Amino acid sequence: MLLQSQDRQKLDDTSDSLFYAAPRFVTHVDEGFIDQLTILYRERLQPDTRIFDMMSSWVSHLPEELQFDQVEGHGMNPEELAKNPRLDHYFVQDLNQNPKLPLPDQAFDAVLNCVSVQYLQYPEAIFHEIHRVLKPKGIAIISFSNRMFYQKAIAAWREASESGRVQLVQRYFDSVHSGNLPGFSVPEVIVRHSSSPAILQMLGIRGADPFYGVIAHRQ
Repeated sequence: MLLQSQDRQKLDDTSDSLFYAAPRFVTHVDEGFIDQLTILYRERLQPDTRIFDMMSSWVSHLPEELQFDQVEGHGMNPEELAKNPRLDHYFVQDLNQNPKLPLPDQAFDAVLNCVSVQYLQYPEAIFHEIHRVLKPKGIAIISFSNRMFYQKAIAAWREASESGRVQLVQRYFDSVHSGNLPGFSVPEVIVRHSSSPAILQMLGIRGADPFYGVIAHRQ
């Protein structure tokens, strides 16, 4: 088993629906991270394709000049999703309560997840769903930094080092390889470390958010 029951625990085990009931119209990472993510999307996403922005919010960080055939959104707060100008349609669902996506098989060219993978208590089920809704050769891009709602991140994430978190997401992709299922390609890792001066780090002054991207294709 990829995760044990204790690995899935959250410090705050109250309903996630309550936690996300009020909209948060803020970005949870800095501009440097957002720039890196938008550049990555510009490089890896194709125009006139179908995109699923999973665990989204009021902004998707997609390149403004790229137009898509459809952008489907998902999240926990309907007010945030309604404000997102890139979403053609969206739905609200707690994936920790119901990991089954209400989406058809092989419907999307890309699945995106930005700074939210740390909250998945059953990532094996979700990554199987990502695989299911992707077209063959479709791309999945999972991006994250070192920020989180600490009380809502699972123990396996909270207790891991930053490199350990990258390995954890790689294992999530690898968990889809079973039986006759073709699974995902070997995950590609992109790392952009903070470039803040050492003196600032010694003084405890926060530097730029590190950028981590783990990418794989449906085989």
